[in-house]
Amino acid sequence: MYRIAESQVTTTETTGRTEQENRVRLELIYEVSKKVGSVPRLTQLLEKIIEMTQKTLNATAASVLLFGDNEQELFFEVASGPVGKILKQVKVNIQHSIAGHVASTGKPLIVNDVARNPNFHRNIDEITGFSTRSVICAPLIVHRKIMGVLEVINKLDGSDFNEQDLLAVVSVAATAAMAIENTRLNKNMLDAYNSAIATLAATIDAKDPYTRGHSQRVMEHALLGCKFLALSPEEMETLEYASILHDIGKIAIDTRILNKPDVLTTSERNIIREHSAIGASMLKEIPFLEKASELVLYHHERYDGKGYPEGLKGKEIPMGARLIAVADAFDTMTTNRSYRPALTIDYGIGELRACSGTQFCPTAVEAFIASLRTHAKKSYPN
Repeated sequence: MYRIAESQVTTTETTGRTEQENRVRLELIYEVSKKVGSVPRLTQLLEKIIEMTQKTLNATAASVLLFGDNEQELFFEVASGPVGKILKQVKVNIQHSIAGHVASTGKPLIVNDVARNPNFHRNIDEITGFSTRSVICAPLIVHRKIMGVLEVINKLDGSDFNEQDLLAVVSVAATAAMAIENTRLNKNMLDAYNSAIATLAATIDAKDPYTRGHSQRVMEHALLGCKFLALSPEEMETLEYASILHDIGKIAIDTRILNKPDVLTTSERNIIREHSAIGASMLKEIPFLEKASELVLYHHERYDGKGYPEGLKGKEIPMGARLIAVADAFDTMTTNRSYRPALTIDYGIGELRACSGTQFCPTAVEAFIASLRTHAKKSYPN
């Protein structure tokens, strides 16, 4: 049996809940379980969870609090209700809060009259101007480790929380905790992948001393360019991987050809042209880079259809590949090369515009130039 502190819930009130109310709570748990895995970002997932929980329990506010680096404090990862935005700036001392008490003990709790609870401190209410009357709180536990709490505050109609409400919150908290843990594990894995990718990109650039840092810069330019385009977070992530690995296929190209100071023969040019298809083939075998492989394959296509490897034209070319083409060309022009010194940024912009509609996508060119100028103003204010 879960503990109810200072609660005025009676047996009559508990048993008086209708089957409809219980069904709604079960639907909450079911819907939360469905959301896990279908929402790509942890914050978005937690926002959905507290939104559904708040609505189902007819509450004024709900929040997820997590431990930070300091295990003596909780911070609001997500918070709904009238002061949700303010709470994002607040930290909660576990020694002086109901949420902290639940996080410390690992036991869920209902407090229907916070004024009578010794763990309640009004400092957060004083900061936010919110008035807390009742709280229902459950710990987020994975592998016996407490990572935070799920908290629901104040019934809209002024009634008390009950044990059936608490059972629902405990079930939701268990699902949310697993989602948080899985996301953190995935992030650690992704960080390892990203480190390996950065190392691999540096290896590519190291084949030619004049292209050192090229892959990283192309990635930065491509991501800069997409700021003025309506790309989804998933599309931006794909663009990030594809842009830093756009030349990965050059690993298979003879260094003597890549670094040849003289004019390339037709045969040598054809060999170098194979790098986009080679790179795409390499990435296609890696599940989380499969989408990026398409952008790598097409980053040398031209808007007028005269590019390679397939001669795609206009909107047949994925937008990400069109952005990489612009970013690649701009970096090539504005950095030192074996055959010439770096050209100016203004010259590079002029060339992009001159080739807009033929070599480059006009939309990609203008988005990149607009973003570049906005970035320059922020970096070098007057």
